[in-house]
Amino acid sequence: MTNIIIIGGGKIGETAAFLLHHSGNYKVTIADANLASLKKIAEEGINTISLDVNNTELLENAMQKMDVVLSACPYFLNVQIATAAAKTSTHYFDLTEDVAATHSIREIAKDAEVSFMPQCGLAPGFISIAAYDLTKAFDELHTVKLRVGALPQYPTNSLKYNLTWSTNGLINEYCNPCDAIVAGKRKDVAPLEGYEKFSLDGIEYEAFNTSGGLASLAEVLEGKVQNLDYKTARYPGHCAIMKVLLFELNFANKRELLRDILEEALPFAPQDLVLIFIAVTGKINGRFVEKVFTKKIFNQNVHGKDFTAIQLTTAGSACAAIDLKVNGKLAKKGFIRQEEVKLEDLMKSNFARFYK
Repeated sequence: MTNIIIIGGGKIGETAAFLLHHSGNYKVTIADANLASLKKIAEEGINTISLDVNNTELLENAMQKMDVVLSACPYFLNVQIATAAAKTSTHYFDLTEDVAATHSIREIAKDAEVSFMPQCGLAPGFISIAAYDLTKAFDELHTVKLRVGALPQYPTNSLKYNLTWSTNGLINEYCNPCDAIVAGKRKDVAPLEGYEKFSLDGIEYEAFNTSGGLASLAEVLEGKVQNLDYKTARYPGHCAIMKVLLFELNFANKRELLRDILEEALPFAPQDLVLIFIAVTGKINGRFVEKVFTKKIFNQNVHGKDFTAIQLTTAGSACAAIDLKVNGKLAKKGFIRQEEVKLEDLMKSNFARFYK
């Protein structure tokens, strides 16, 4: 039985704990400073502990006898948890979209005796694994497009959006520079730019640049592809309103205030969907070809409990990555990129069943 501690008892942390607990292969402990969240989770039969991540001594003590730690905390706490993982020889996983935090964790991993695998959710995470797998069929790559949207099934407000995961992470993605490859050169592109529209199953969506979704895919494919980008999908009209809020009203420099406004104004939507669209063009046996990978995943009931699509896809991908590590399919130590995961191996994990 593998001992795992999940730090962060929010929607994704709770889901990961529930999935790992019900698999029967993991002894799960979930840590959070929010006692109300812990009480709710404890009712599921999952072990809980009260923990302030900023208390280094308590953090290291909590991780001391654990095999694996999964950080389901906001991105700005992940470096602290990764540092503690190195000190306690605990294999580290997280869900962050933050590029700077990931770079810091890579440095921590260099001299560590355990493995570090950040960015293990949906995007970044599963999307990079699936996209890289699709590129392997090509002799010569031209374009790789990744599009992901976590959306309400029934949008009713002007933003056509409801909160389904971390508001801090959402704002971070909308404000920070975005990794891309343009005309064969890796570069940063501006968030909320690169606007486009596309249709899937008769429904129209818009897409625009957001930060962090590529994980290390641009690094891996640099020099091998002409154009590579990641864009977030939304219903038409969302991008224009967010541009006004972030750049004309200057909320990009008042992120905490914007977070409070969004969390007060936008309700949580339990009926949601996750849209995944990957398109790769290039040459196979001398012929110019396009291959597409697309899925729509909806909220569903698991073991008698209702979960949103974004909970299941994000937590499911992270749990599947942890499962691969425990079963010897990933490196024993050092930094692990998403592209080192074989899609075939990932999909064999029961935790990845939501993507099927």
